[in-house]
Amino acid sequence: MVRQGALLYEGKAKKVYATDDPGLYIVEYKDDATAFNGQKRGQIVGKGEVNNRISAVLFKMLERGGVATHFVEQLSPRTSLVKAVDIIPVEVVVRNLAAGSMAARLGLQEGTPLARPVLEFYYKNDELGDPWVTEDHIELLGWADAATLQQMKAMAIRIDQLLTAFFRQCGVTLVDFKLEFGRTRDGSLVLADEISPDTCRLWDAKTGEKLDKDRFRRDLGGVEAAYQEMLARVEKGELA
Repeated sequence: MVRQGALLYEGKAKKVYATDDPGLYIVEYKDDATAFNGQKRGQIVGKGEVNNRISAVLFKMLERGGVATHFVEQLSPRTSLVKAVDIIPVEVVVRNLAAGSMAARLGLQEGTPLARPVLEFYYKNDELGDPWVTEDHIELLGWADAATLQQMKAMAIRIDQLLTAFFRQCGVTLVDFKLEFGRTRDGSLVLADEISPDTCRLWDAKTGEKLDKDRFRRDLGGVEAAYQEMLARVEKGELA
């Protein structure tokens, strides 16, 4: 059993701690909630536990589907043991339906189906508001080389296939989601961060009800209930 060490990093949603094994970190999920690149702040009671438990289920499912992740094991309701990674400063957004910034940018009605998944890339930089970037930017600025970028894209499409199928059996439509990737100490590329209602747009397949952080972003109310509903569906889906 590893022992928790010093706090290495505290972000908007998580704390990362060293352990007595340099190849492993402990991640603690927080109840703090932010939106619009930190301009809106608040708390969602129980969010840290919900996101940790949902991420644990989904990371294990993805590993079974052949996707390498940083996840090792869930330690407690709010903490997980993960592989130490150097995060690539590029967020990969996978879109199955037009929503959020894509719908606003392109004048599309939210929920418009897309003929195939659309991949978008954003520079992971809070001070700049996580700006949209192209593949050329990513390569020329040295964030990832061409081979790594192609691997990230292939992994993102595979993750989308697996998540879409899993959420479908939970009665949920996966509208879009954000991914982060990193390299482990041996140089392997793995999926990192989390997969949760914070990082995915999730709509009830029958009613279209939003079951994700858009309820917080848009002041829709029922935020905690939506997160708890997603946790119940995901953990039931794990047993199916």
